[in-house]
Amino acid sequence: MPHPDFVSPYDAIAALYHRAWDDWYLPAVRPALERLFFSGLSDGARVLDACCGSGHVTRELARRGYDVTGLDSSALLIAHARQELPQAKFVVADVRDFSFREPFDGALSTFDSLNHLLTYSDLCVAFRCMRRVLRRGAPFFFDMNLDEAYEMDLGQWMKYDQEGYLGFSRGLYSKATHRARTEIVWFEQQKTGGLWRRKDAIVEEQCYTVEEIEDALRGAGFSRIDRYSALEAGVTHSIGYGRIFIRAFA
Repeated sequence: MPHPDFVSPYDAIAALYHRAWDDWYLPAVRPALERLFFSGLSDGARVLDACCGSGHVTRELARRGYDVTGLDSSALLIAHARQELPQAKFVVADVRDFSFREPFDGALSTFDSLNHLLTYSDLCVAFRCMRRVLRRGAPFFFDMNLDEAYEMDLGQWMKYDQEGYLGFSRGLYSKATHRARTEIVWFEQQKTGGLWRRKDAIVEEQCYTVEEIEDALRGAGFSRIDRYSALEAGVTHSIGYGRIFIRAFA
């Protein structure tokens, strides 16, 4: 469980996240999931969706009949997920500090979620937690952004406009520290009075080298590590630029 005083940066923008990115990531990376993850799971497999957000990928797992559990540190994103998928199990927990009684047959963490771990030691701890909850030989599939992806962030504002919601975001990246910073401003129209309420959030990510990622996996006890570029994984959408896909086996 996160510390009682912990507040996820995504709590302030949970509604915007749930609406704006609802059907963007999954269609783009479905070919990679089909080839590198779904194909290796048996029917009804017990699957962990780590850093699941509001359940965009969890929904696909449930649709395919897997026994899925979603985990995220944002209580408000989990609230959205539970509302959308009452049949699934969801846990508010830190990806660096979690455990389950029964092991999983597979796990995934998508949409560069693990880049939100801002130190190498945090990444190592998260991988160790993941290894402990997987059956021997179970696959762990995830993607992370590399330098090339973050270097596309040129400080230009992007706009998200839906009925009752208006949002803006821009990304900044320091090549010196390999730290990315996304500034998000959004407005939600109130149900009474027609006024708009503003919310602000800053989300940080850390860029790691391929060598750092693979060393952390080996140190956590993963026995085999397969690495794919976006094109090798079957992702042709621009979301794949600078993104690496990894499948590691417990």
